[in-house]
Amino acid sequence: MKSGDCTYIWQASEWPVWQFDLAALAQPLADVSRAQGLLLGRLADAGMALRDQASLEVLTEDVVKTSEIEGEQIDAGSVRSSIARRLGIDIGALAPVDRHIEGVVEMVLDATARCNAPLTRDRLFGWHAALFPTGYSGLARIKVGGWRDDASGPMQVVSGPLGRQRVHFEAPPAERLALETDRFLAWTNGPSNEPLLIKGGLAHLWFVTLHPFDDGNGRIARAIGDLFLARADGSPQRFYSLSAQIQRERKAYYEMLERAQKQSMEVTEWLSWFLATLHRAVDQAQHTLDAVLAKSRFWQRWAGPGAAPLNERQVKLVERLLDGFEGKLTSSKWAAIAKCSPDTALRDITDLLARGILRRSDAGGRSTSYELEGVSK
Repeated sequence: MKSGDCTYIWQASEWPVWQFDLAALAQPLADVSRAQGLLLGRLADAGMALRDQASLEVLTEDVVKTSEIEGEQIDAGSVRSSIARRLGIDIGALAPVDRHIEGVVEMVLDATARCNAPLTRDRLFGWHAALFPTGYSGLARIKVGGWRDDASGPMQVVSGPLGRQRVHFEAPPAERLALETDRFLAWTNGPSNEPLLIKGGLAHLWFVTLHPFDDGNGRIARAIGDLFLARADGSPQRFYSLSAQIQRERKAYYEMLERAQKQSMEVTEWLSWFLATLHRAVDQAQHTLDAVLAKSRFWQRWAGPGAAPLNERQVKLVERLLDGFEGKLTSSKWAAIAKCSPDTALRDITDLLARGILRRSDAGGRSTSYELEGVSK
């Protein structure tokens, strides 16, 4: 199968012997390692409780964004509740969680918390079954917990309207999957000379090139990448999200994948992009940590010893403000979010104004709006 003048890399005679210029990647590797060291150094001084909170925020973002990359929106509050319950982190009232969200969380946590466990066929089948608990992807019934069979034709990545679709990539035929996946898993579990960060980038590209499932291949490829990142960090706790950074650079991600899958086994360009994206993910995690520390300082100030406790509605809305409330918070929005009457919302707000936790916003508008006191924008 050809696409223009390019042959897919799985058809190359040297497949799957990856080639790359390690000398050209030495500086990006050093830069990522330095950024990781700076982040982990700050976390080491933060204390266990704050590390748990930072990890919770990052894992929540990771689960939400790996689904968004595939065009699927899931509720961040439900994801946070699912992760917090599994990790034993107290976040107050828990949001309801559906089976689908539980499945994505199970996969991400298994990949990272058990990063040193072998990657096996059954483990991948378990991840796939967790992603599709009903046996359906949207309205389409798919083969769950097993390799695809190509009963409906070759596995292709396409875009565009029906009748004018563009084929970006075609995966190896189903009859090759037993051999191909065995070879991939032997490499992931065996010793190799590549640095772990490089191996993570290669594993991501290799798995998504095989595309062995009817659906969910991108999410599982990113989970495999997270597994290698956790091994590289020497810690199952995650403090940065590569999936979130890929979502921010989604167009470039798909372009780089397509180029890598249509060129030769020389993948230095892909690995360079992977390391640069990882570096930006680690830098972004510094902002996440800043937000966690700011939230901690806020609660230490307003909910310390001797302070009268806030009610559940007030805690919920203050947390929303700390997380970055979009738009203006008015008493009517408070009532809608807290599911209470306008009078109750106004009493909650008046109490927080009296305590100095809230202040009236200087922004104009027909309705009075409120913001947190002493929290910089």
